[in-house]
Amino acid sequence: MPMKLPFFKPKKEIPLQEELTSVPEHVAIIMDGNGRWAKKRGLPRIAGHKEGMDVVKKTVETAVKYNVKILTLFAFSTENWKRPKSEVEYLLKLPKEFLHIYLPDLMKNNVRIETIGDFDSLPGFTKEAVQYAKEKTKNNDGLLLNFALNYGSRSEILSAIKLMMKDLDNDKFSLEQLDENLLSEYLYTHGLTDPDLLIRTSGEQRLSNFLLWQLAYTEFWFTDVLWPDFSEEIFVEALMDYQRRSRRYGGI
Repeated sequence: MPMKLPFFKPKKEIPLQEELTSVPEHVAIIMDGNGRWAKKRGLPRIAGHKEGMDVVKKTVETAVKYNVKILTLFAFSTENWKRPKSEVEYLLKLPKEFLHIYLPDLMKNNVRIETIGDFDSLPGFTKEAVQYAKEKTKNNDGLLLNFALNYGSRSEILSAIKLMMKDLDNDKFSLEQLDENLLSEYLYTHGLTDPDLLIRTSGEQRLSNFLLWQLAYTEFWFTDVLWPDFSEEIFVEALMDYQRRSRRYGGI
């Protein structure tokens, strides 16, 4: 009898850039599933975070390749402080490690780095590394890589309201001038377009206090894939799905 050969699934071909006729200008990603990825392999949670850091680099390269203009990554939330101290310390050291390894590649790809969130409350070593990267990349005019660090949307909105009330008391604007555009100017994301596409990995289908104001008309795309397994193929699958959507913003 002829020997049965094992079945190999052919690798899915990644579409060419020209096949994407409608690329989202701003993509936001909730990078979820590092801990579960590590647990499945009998590894400590920090091993998942380390693997996830390397995926960030590949994801940035894919965003550059397909001409995404802004990539916002939810790196550390205001709720993450509740995690075990050792894990929090590791998470807050990751930006320094990531930038130490990959800053030359980011420069080569013309990437500019920015952050949103309560930056001042981060530890000194995190702020120093990120500030250095911001300064080094400030003249780059390619992809804007926007890390949400110590970010929580409710605290962002509350902070914006407090600042607006102060400016209202100081007659910097009148109550009649208050509208959505004015409020947006007080948010961490002022000057940025709202995300066109939100991707969340790991199978969870919630926003987790991420960009609640800015995601009002964003297209959502969820995948069961854990963040350390996120690949160019999966990213492009999300981009392909996005271009099939019809965005009506409440119209017909």
